Amino acid sequence: MKKLIALFLVVMSTTSIFSQDDKSKVQETVNKSKIESHIYFLASDSLKGRETGTPENKIAASYLANTLRSYGVQPNPKTGDYYQKVDLYKKSPPSDVRLSINGAPIQDYALLETAAIDFSKGAVYLGYGLEADYKGATVDGKVVIVKGGSAVAKDTRAAFGLLDQKKELAKQHGAVAVIELLNTEDQMWGFIEHNFNGSSLGVVKKEDKKVTMPYLWVLDKENTMANGLKKDTPISIAIHMSGPKEEIVESQNIIGIVEGTDPELKEEYIIYSAHYDHVGIGTPDATGDTIYNGARDNAVGTTTVLSMAENLAKHPTKRSALFILFTGEEKGLLGSSFYVENPVLPLEQMVYCFNSDNAGYNDTSLVTIVGLPRTTAAQHIKDAASAFELTAVDDPAPEQGLFDRSDNVNFAKKGIPSPTFSLGFTAFNGDVTKYYHRPGDEAETLDYDYLFKFFSAYVLAGRFIANDPVTPTWTKGDKYEAAGEALYKN
Repeated sequence: MKKLIALFLVVMSTTSIFSQDDKSKVQETVNKSKIESHIYFLASDSLKGRETGTPENKIAASYLANTLRSYGVQPNPKTGDYYQKVDLYKKSPPSDVRLSINGAPIQDYALLETAAIDFSKGAVYLGYGLEADYKGATVDGKVVIVKGGSAVAKDTRAAFGLLDQKKELAKQHGAVAVIELLNTEDQMWGFIEHNFNGSSLGVVKKEDKKVTMPYLWVLDKENTMANGLKKDTPISIAIHMSGPKEEIVESQNIIGIVEGTDPELKEEYIIYSAHYDHVGIGTPDATGDTIYNGARDNAVGTTTVLSMAENLAKHPTKRSALFILFTGEEKGLLGSSFYVENPVLPLEQMVYCFNSDNAGYNDTSLVTIVGLPRTTAAQHIKDAASAFELTAVDDPAPEQGLFDRSDNVNFAKKGIPSPTFSLGFTAFNGDVTKYYHRPGDEAETLDYDYLFKFFSAYVLAGRFIANDPVTPTWTKGDKYEAAGEALYKN
């Protein structure tokens, strides 16, 4: 018996020497110099903000594909390389836009929807342009001018939320165009101009073209113009807009795979995802910088996934891994929208999507997981963060709707549990909005000691989830629980 015990102890001792725990495996591959190397390249001026459809975006894609190859990650099983072609429909803005209201030329406008028009037959002011405002009004064949938002919510976010409703009402009543007067601060207006006065992209779909009409936002500080308009007072307007240019452009998602080690669990996949595009070149800041480098958004998230890929290529987990780096997130979650309709492996084998997306951070003691309590893997994420002296917290700004503003939501809609792992913030303001979609989001402004902990926590959390014998699910009662049950046929 003593000999058997001694032999057992020797075997256990030998096993412990050659068997590292998950934390030590993370520490073996994650290091600060690699993190800096990836982020400095992806956020460099030479990539000009990685806007989808540009040559610089393709350079970033090539860099990511070759990085996965260098780690020994296996390629996209459908193509044999690391790319998934995504054809996008590109609409470039009209080259000639002129607008005046009551004889005053308008310079600050944003083109939310474009179509050729040359019109000077008069306009109607309809308050907020909601259903009640159309009662008794004759707008057929006229331009409708409305006020941003509603009587209840007048901010820019409310205006975004009511956009489709106002557009549809105007079309139903025969309007030829809509001018919406928006009272917003300079930073938000700069963001709006950059996003709507440039080229727009959409996933190519086999469907009839929708009938469009011009819809413009006009900057109206302190509601000066709106306060001078009345519903029953004639308004003179002149609007000329040339037609937009339309073409097909090719972009790409980047895909790689690491097979799991467990004979049964390897049939289940954890998706590790992030978007690698950003918003390109735009309005200069106070220093004259026009390149929106996107270090936080989302070179950090992209590098998080690369860190996971390097680790799993060297130390695979029981479950398999699917790495997806998306194009077109900033253009409307296009890459992930395309992927879930064209998956390279069956969606029902994807049991979790561990997305990483960022705006900024204002607390380096935290990692913020948007949707933390919404899946049964929450404790694994908390434990992983704690192992690297961080605290995992849920989204502190639910009013921003962040869960539905990143690529994770397209997987959630299909039923796949999909939180987003983000840099630590206690509110969506201050040092978060200071860098969010701004030219100052440069690699040298980041705290790399903090990022080392951040990346380590993500990789460890992924390992915990992928090695757990119990498959993660949505928590009971979640809005996507029913979609999950349908996908997995629970």
